[in-house]
Amino acid sequence: MSLFRPALLVLGYLLLGFAVTMLVPIWVYPTEHAPFLMASLVTAVAALPALWLGRIASTSHITSRQVFLVTVSSWFLVPAFGALPMILGGHVGVVDSIFESVSGITTTGSTVLQNLDGMAPTILLWRSILQWLGGIGIIGMAAAVLPLLKVGGMRLFRTESSDWSEKAMPRARQIVKMLLWSYVLLSMACATAYWLAGMDWVNAINHSMTTISTGGFSTSDASMGQFHSSPILWISTLFMALGGMPFVLYARFLSGPDLRIFNDDQIIAFIKVLAAASVMLAVYLVWKDDMTPVDAITHAAFNVTSIVTTTGFASGDYSAWGAFAIAMFFFLTMIGGCSGSTAGGMKIFRFQLCFIFLHDHLTRLIHPNVVIAKRYNGRALPDDIVTSAVAFSFLFFVTLATSTLVLASLDIDLVTSISASATALTNVGPGLGDIIGPAGNFSTLPASAKLLLCGIMIFGRLELLTVLVVLTPGYWRG
Repeated sequence: MSLFRPALLVLGYLLLGFAVTMLVPIWVYPTEHAPFLMASLVTAVAALPALWLGRIASTSHITSRQVFLVTVSSWFLVPAFGALPMILGGHVGVVDSIFESVSGITTTGSTVLQNLDGMAPTILLWRSILQWLGGIGIIGMAAAVLPLLKVGGMRLFRTESSDWSEKAMPRARQIVKMLLWSYVLLSMACATAYWLAGMDWVNAINHSMTTISTGGFSTSDASMGQFHSSPILWISTLFMALGGMPFVLYARFLSGPDLRIFNDDQIIAFIKVLAAASVMLAVYLVWKDDMTPVDAITHAAFNVTSIVTTTGFASGDYSAWGAFAIAMFFFLTMIGGCSGSTAGGMKIFRFQLCFIFLHDHLTRLIHPNVVIAKRYNGRALPDDIVTSAVAFSFLFFVTLATSTLVLASLDIDLVTSISASATALTNVGPGLGDIIGPAGNFSTLPASAKLLLCGIMIFGRLELLTVLVVLTPGYWRG
């Protein structure tokens, strides 16, 4: 029981806070209160046994094993309660509500809901809140949990403790405070920029929450295509990119403003990928679709940034742009943003580490006795981080293949199966093809496929190994 008590205590407080959050849509839209009031009550009541059973752990030290259990259990449990307002509202089925909630909390952005333009504003706001809260959870997990697995790039920022824990921000509480402030300030800046560009406040707030969290839920079936404004697309592009960068660097900047903080190998590579892919796609659109250069670079930069940062917004049906664009977006889906950001995917730093590993291997083939000092961001790179990145990559593609085969066994076509698996595992949102492409959604998939994809979304959001650790027999043997 000692293993479970801290987890129960944390889950109890988490559900209690979640119950309070459910009252926000009621405060904004008082006339549509019944489903959210009931959901809040149920969630609060469910929190009480967890708080009571975990009360002994209130003064105890939480171990790494307990951290893994708290993380995995919360990411599976919270979406179940997040689905309650949609279930109790009577307009969305149980499976669809769970899918929508999981997609929101994991900031994936895949949706089963249709006719968003005519949907209750409370549901639209709740979906945005789910993604915004999910973004906070992702940042916290990246800072506290992933370094324990040696797969999170956050550990790369902590290889010199004097730069982080001893001088800049000596206490963990201060780190969390700065991370939260950076997240809130970016959200407020994004909402203000959207409003100044022509959005009404309702859309500005909804879209700012789903932009900074790189979630991608919108208030319309047309996604960002509902706003026929280049400034709005460029603002969205900017803040999606900011959401895809390490929030730990924002926190360090707030503690001591210095632009040199952002002279980071991961950020530089991230920007280069966005720029190169955007220019390449823009040239293709001018040549193939006869777009004007301005429209081509606008839509290319927006959609490339949306996919790489795993936001999932769309300015139109990019699957109609031809085979080259479809193939590019499929491979960009795998990349993801920076470690320590709200973005999903494999993350830029893992590709960098794999290139370092490949270069090291090729050099050793030519010069077997050479001693190579691997470095990243000007610091020595521990071998276990490189090894873990390779192990993660292997597990990523095994999971992708397995999920694709299972979906195909449900009589789902290959394009839908593989793109649904990829978009769920990388937390991007839209897939490819006529069914789940940017012009469609996941509503027509069978219930079993939706539940499988829910698991894959959580599995991908927890960086795979977090769940695998808890499923290992050795974990339960202590």
